[in-house]
Order: sequence, then C-alpha cells, then structure tokens
Amino acid sequence: MVQREFNPVIEAINNRRSVRGYELKPVPKDIINMIIEAGNQAPCMARLEKGEAVQPWRFVVVEDAEFKKKLVQTTLPIWRKSMESIKDALPETYADVMRLYETLDEPKDMVYYSAPVILFVIGPADNAISCALACENIILAACSLGLGSCYVGFGSMVKGNPDVVQTLELKADEQIYGPILLGYPKDEIPEARAIRWKKRKPMIKWV
Repeated sequence: MVQREFNPVIEAINNRRSVRGYELKPVPKDIINMIIEAGNQAPCMARLEKGEAVQPWRFVVVEDAEFKKKLVQTTLPIWRKSMESIKDALPETYADVMRLYETLDEPKDMVYYSAPVILFVIGPADNAISCALACENIILAACSLGLGSCYVGFGSMVKGNPDVVQTLELKADEQIYGPILLGYPKDEIPEARAIRWKKRKPMIKWV
C-alpha cells in the first residue's frame, strides 16, 4: 500500500532548492560520506574492470581554500564571457543574473558561491546518464540531511588549467558531472539566491 500522508523521499524532492548562499562552517566528514554513499547507490550501467562490474563514477571532495581559488580563477573568466554574450541577446536573463550578482558578498564568486564543499562527480564520457543519476541522489540526500546544494555547470569548465586537471586526476576520456555545491544554507538568503524555477505541469500520455 502506498503511504500518501507523508513520504520522506517525496518531501526531499519537493523541498529541494538550488542554494547560492552558505554558512561559513564546515560540513562534517561523516555527513559528506553519507551523501556520497547515496550517490554511489544510484542505478547505473556498470563498467567491466579486470572482469568485475563496477560503478562508472568517482568523487573528488574539495574543501581546500587555495584549490578553491584556482577553481574560481579558472572558471570566472568563462562565466564573464558568457554573460557578455547574452547581455544583448537575452536582456531579461542578464538582468536576473546581475541581480543575483549584487546580492553576493565580497569577493563575489558567481560560480561556486563560496560553498564550503565542492563535490566533483567524475566519470567516462559514455556514462553520462549513470553519472547524472548519481548526482541526483547526492542532491536529494543533501536536502534530506538539512544541507543546501547547487548543481553548477560552469564549475565543470576547468580543463584549461593543467594544475586543476592534475589535482582532479582527470583522464582524457573523463567528464565532470556537476560539480555539486554542498553546505548549510544561510538563515536569510535573498530570493535570487535560493532558486527553484516554476515547473510547468508534466506532459503525460496514457496508453
């Protein structure tokens, strides 16, 4: 029998937000490991390694302040260039992004939002669906544990920095899925920094 009154999984799905404002306090390692294990439980197309079926993904947890600076220095110019490209073509979107920019504390980090944890999900380019499923598990697990999260596409654009590539141990056939920001949401976050786009009703065909 389906329990309709309360279901914690459905609650986590409905309550999840893309959070862009975090408390400056660390996330305990046991909680990070619990979230990663949730990602590791995602369904996947397993890969064969030495005759054994294994999950296609791996994880890199970034907490080091100096390495975070390298990530920001690598990705922020890409973000700025992208914003310039939409300034005239998509003025409303550009205005929304600039409003978000104005709410940020200095130094303004429009890619990783000064999150205490940046979790890279890394896997082969031919396992994109499996790795995306792992990311979804991570985001929902974080929400269920009272953490904020944000999936940041610009954060994956780091392959132009050899030092970053070396630290992440990125191989030529690997992609970054995410990364995912994790941390405790600030008590008072401007609406522009805790975004959940309005969803249209699902399009369904019953056969």
